Order: sequence, then structure tokens, then C-alpha cells
Amino acid sequence: MTAVATVAATQPSRAAAMIGVVVIGRNENERLRNCLSHLSGITAVVYVDSGSTDGSVVLARSLGADVVELDTSLPFTAARARNAGFSQLRKLRSDIEFIQFVDGDCQIVDGWFDHAQQTLQSRPDLAIVCGWRRERFPHQSIYNELCDWEWQAPAGDTTWCGGDFLIRTTAFEQVHGFNESIIAGEEPELCVRLRQQGWAIHRLPETMTLHDAAMSRFGQWWKRTVRTGHAFAEGAAMHGRSNGHCVREVRSNWLWGFALPIIALALAWPTHFWSLLLLVLYPLLAIKIGLSARHRMGFRMAMIFGLFCVIAKFSQAQGQLRYTVMRLLGRRSRLIEYKEPVKC
Repeated sequence: MTAVATVAATQPSRAAAMIGVVVIGRNENERLRNCLSHLSGITAVVYVDSGSTDGSVVLARSLGADVVELDTSLPFTAARARNAGFSQLRKLRSDIEFIQFVDGDCQIVDGWFDHAQQTLQSRPDLAIVCGWRRERFPHQSIYNELCDWEWQAPAGDTTWCGGDFLIRTTAFEQVHGFNESIIAGEEPELCVRLRQQGWAIHRLPETMTLHDAAMSRFGQWWKRTVRTGHAFAEGAAMHGRSNGHCVREVRSNWLWGFALPIIALALAWPTHFWSLLLLVLYPLLAIKIGLSARHRMGFRMAMIFGLFCVIAKFSQAQGQLRYTVMRLLGRRSRLIEYKEPVKC
């Protein structure tokens, strides 16, 4: 286990008095216990449950959280859960100035609330402050380690954030919260609308949360990247024409995940199989990505990272195809879940 997994995570300070927390989860159980137990210094905590069957609701209540159970007759989305949590939090405390959203498989680290709140207060133009999400057990599997590196986006003003962030209440209300129809990628979509209203998003150069991806199998990683592809396609469909949101990613996945292999195979016979040489572009792309990343993660991990980035072109293309087909059929996609419930 690296130093990342041992970051201190004690009670938030009194300076976080104007912060409310919305935790969302589905079958997180012990991960949820860890999340909620590190929020004891916050006076307003709402847990929103999306049909858990592992005792998460009882657990959350026992730890003092105000619990909202979503109607199981309607499709679950993280966006829907967060909006429900926000509404409940405003009922509990109408004077809350900042809302911290956090997933139930994450743990807020010590000092985060102080730094994030101070940053928002010092810059009136900021709607969101986020930090780095790090993996609690990065060396438990190569998939966890890949996640750990994935979270480490550049610090400073940015265009997007992930599922854990502190947001100004007035900004969230101005854009009417999350789009509840989106099954993935709802946070970057929210950021698009915030930026359209003149707000800024800032990432601090520090760890914000410890996350437990709990991925031990390739199939889990594949499902997760399928979900990412679905998010790219939906994001581009919503905002691609107006500001290019996710357009680059969608085009890249269509090219590498569908067009190139189809062309190579379709032309194999008429070209006496010379077209199959196009497939050499895949290892070359993996090497290129790896070499560009070697300075921040070391040569070995960079090469693995490059390889999985190329493999992800296919799974993300699958997600894009899934979104496209469902859209043509006029149907909504259901959640794509990769994580297995924690046994009680």
C-alpha cells in the first residue's frame, strides 16, 4: 500500500459549519460506513440510497445521517440521487452556503473542507472546488492502480470535475442541478452549464477523497469503460455542437474502436491482406501514449497505461454504440454497474 492509502482522514473542523454533505450510494455497506464515519464534524449529512439490498439504509441511519430512499419504480441515476439529496439538505438547513457531494465508496480526507471553503470564499467567480480523488488500495489490482492515475488531473482552473466536489449552493440552484436523465458523466455536463453561466471550476493540488474502486477482474474494468463511452456519446449529443463537449473523445473511439478494424478486415481479401498492416497502428498508439506519460508514472506503469488506453477504445466505442442504439429506439439506458456489493 502506498502513502496515498494512509492519508489522514479525521473529523472535519468547525470551519465547515456552513457546509452540508450529500452522500449517494447503492450496496456500498462497509465502504459507506467508512464514508459516513468521517463526517462526524458536519451537522447536516444526507444519504441517498438507490435501492440497496445490503443494509446500507439501516447503517446510514445508525450513523446519524438523514436518509432518502429513492422510488424504485423510476430509473436510478447518480444525478437523480444527488438532486434528491440536495433538496432534502435544503429542507434541513436553508442557510447552507456550500454543498459537498461525495460518493458512498469515498472518504473525505482531513483538511479538505477548510481548504475548499476558503478557496470558494476567496473567489466569488468559482462555482466548484474539487481536488484529487485517490485510490485507497491502488496496488490491490492493476485496475485500481489505473483508476488512481486516472483521477490525477492537472490542478488549477479546469472545465470539469468528478463525483466528489464542493459547490456553491446559489450556483447549483441557478442551473437547476444535475440532469437526471444522464446515467454517467453528469458532473462534466453540470460543469458545461455552469461555465455557460459565467462560473469557473477549480481543482486544488491536494487529495480530496480516498476511493475504493474494488476492481479485481478485467470484466469490471471493461464495464466501467463502457459506461465512460456512453457518457462521452451522451455528452457530445447534448453539448457537442455548442462547445465541442466530448466530441474529440467520441471521434477517437469511433475511429479506433470501429472504423479502423472494420476497414482493415474488409479490405483484407482485395488487398491480399496488406490492409491488416493497419492493425500495427494499435501497438504504436499504445507506445505513444505510454511514452508521453512515463515522466509522471514511471516507464512500466506508463506502458501498461498506454495499453489499457488503447483497449478502452473498443469498450468505449461499445458504450457509444449502446447509447446511439437506445437513442434511435427512443429508450433510456439503464445504469451500467461494475462494482460488486460488499457482503455484510
